[in-house]
Amino acid sequence: MCWPDLTRRPRPDPDRTFHYGSDRLQVVDLWLPAGDPATCRPIVLMVHGGCWQSSIADRRLMDWIAADLRADGIAVWNIDYRGVDRDGGGYPGTFLDAAAAADVLRDHAGTYALDLSRIVAVGHSAGGHLALWLAARHRLPGDSPLATDDPLPIAHVVSLGGLPDLAAVEASPDNGCGTEVVAQLVGGNRVDRFADTSVVELLPVGVPIDLIDGAQDEIVPAAMAPAFAEAARAAGDRVVMQRIAETGHVELIAPETPAWAAAKASIRRALSSAAPFE
Repeated sequence: MCWPDLTRRPRPDPDRTFHYGSDRLQVVDLWLPAGDPATCRPIVLMVHGGCWQSSIADRRLMDWIAADLRADGIAVWNIDYRGVDRDGGGYPGTFLDAAAAADVLRDHAGTYALDLSRIVAVGHSAGGHLALWLAARHRLPGDSPLATDDPLPIAHVVSLGGLPDLAAVEASPDNGCGTEVVAQLVGGNRVDRFADTSVVELLPVGVPIDLIDGAQDEIVPAAMAPAFAEAARAAGDRVVMQRIAETGHVELIAPETPAWAAAKASIRRALSSAAPFE
C-alpha cells in the first residue's frame, strides 16, 4: 500500500477534541464507543508517527484505525504533539507535548468512564518510539527536564513498525526517516542525549510489549525490532514480536489488513489483562 491508499478514503470523525496547550497541535481526540458502559472502559492511548515531523503526519493519520477500534467498543485517546519541525518542538518540546497529552487523560477519565488502570499505548513508526517512551517515563533520570513525579501509568505497549532505539536510527542511513532528524529530536550535541529520549536506554520498561512489523517495510529496517526485543528481554521485559508477511509500513494502520487484524488481536488481549507490573 501507498499512503494515498489510506488517506484518500472518507475520513471518520472523533467524538471529542481536547486542548492541552495553545498550539493547534497540542490537542487530543477522544473516540468513544456508543452507549453507556456497565463499567469503566479500558482505553487505547494512540500515538501517530511521521518521523517526528508534523509536516509529514499528525494524529489524523490514525483516524481510520481509531474509528475501527471505536466500532468494536474500544475507546481511543489519540494524541498529537509538536514535531521537530514546529516552533517549540524537538527537545524537550516534542517529549513534553506527548507527556502532557497523555497525562491530561486523567482530567477527563471520570466524565467518560475511562479506566485508568487499563491503558494500552499503541504507536506507529515514530509513534511506536513515543508510545514506549511514555510507558518508560517512570525510568527517566531524575535530573532530566522530561521527568515528572507522577507520569500516567501505562499497562501494555503495542508498537507498530516502531523506532525505539534512537542511536540505531541515527546509525542507519537505510531508515526511511533519515538520520539528521534524530539530532533535532534529542537535543543536538547534548551530553547523554539518548539517556532520557531513547527507550533502549530506559529499559526495563516494566510492562508487556508487543512489537508488530511488516516483512516488506521500507521505512523501518528489519533488524530494529529483533534488536530491541533482545535488549528488552535481557533487561527483564516481556516482549512478543510478530512479523507480518506481505506487509509494508502503511498496512500496519489500515483497518482491512492482516497486519491491523494482528494488532487489534494484541490490543484486545492486552486490554483484557492489562495491569501494570513491576
